[in-house]
Amino acid sequence: MKALAYEKAHTLDAFAITPAEVAEPRLRDGDLLVEVRAIGINPGEAAIRQTRSAEPGGRLVLGWEFAGVVAAAGPAATGFAVGDRVMGTGDFTRDGSWAERVAVDHRVVAKIPDRLAFTDAASLPIGVLTAWESLFRDQDALPPGVGRVLVVGGAGGVGSMATQLLKAMTPAFVISTASRPESRKWATAMGADLVVDHRGDLAGQLRTAGINHVDLVFSTSGTSGHLGAIVEVLRPFGHLAAIDLTGPVDLGAFTGKSLSLHSEMVFSKIVAGGDVGSQGRILARAADDVAAGRLRPIVTTTLEGLTAETMKTAHALAESGRTIGKTVIRVTG
Repeated sequence: MKALAYEKAHTLDAFAITPAEVAEPRLRDGDLLVEVRAIGINPGEAAIRQTRSAEPGGRLVLGWEFAGVVAAAGPAATGFAVGDRVMGTGDFTRDGSWAERVAVDHRVVAKIPDRLAFTDAASLPIGVLTAWESLFRDQDALPPGVGRVLVVGGAGGVGSMATQLLKAMTPAFVISTASRPESRKWATAMGADLVVDHRGDLAGQLRTAGINHVDLVFSTSGTSGHLGAIVEVLRPFGHLAAIDLTGPVDLGAFTGKSLSLHSEMVFSKIVAGGDVGSQGRILARAADDVAAGRLRPIVTTTLEGLTAETMKTAHALAESGRTIGKTVIRVTG
């Protein structure tokens, strides 16, 4: 089958993801085989392209956010039938969805409403799961006493879904950060009660709005660079949830306020163990919420065709740090 693949980690300037003929996916007992119709593009995939190479003689097919149609199911893949329209993530230790078909554990897949376009559905899974698990952890609720939440990077894919989930599921007062007029407008459209500029004095902007502290900060990007400001605006015994903790973090900054730190990696349950099926249930609930108008898809840029050119464009957008919402590639249909 056709796919986009590469061999060695590389920069955007030396972009080397190209069309390739690869073997058909091998189904495990609990897998679905999905014909890919659309894929969402994430900054994390661009980061993997920059740092992860294939084994000698091998190739990598990335892509862990997709929408498509079930083509086959393993004997243990219950709840789905051939022809079902679905969205899901996958397992980053296996080939991803930058291909005509992808094999995926059925527990991280959910059916989508007939009227939801594949491109819209493909904009949801990573943002929904990352935001949900960061905010609600494994309890499906905010920590006790959390009434004000600051979302750092409120116009990005994950931040957009975090704001929507908070407004749809909790009574929290939601503050988003955005620095440009267009990103501020988007964050407001996602439901933010207040938008502040993360490039400025966060604490000062909050005080001007009559807010002395927040209870939880959800940081989606640049956490290490904003750490001082984050600690300043958090109340004692407050919470920081972050998705980009890849380098050293000065935990001493947390002890003075007895702050808690939560990390999040959307593939942790399927790779390290846990209730994998919870992710499929979260996505199914999100699909229902979209159908009911409680959540909205976040696709803002749609590229046509799974080609090296569209993928390079998508990666350039992801690496720009200025993307609003989600970039989606329509593969077919």
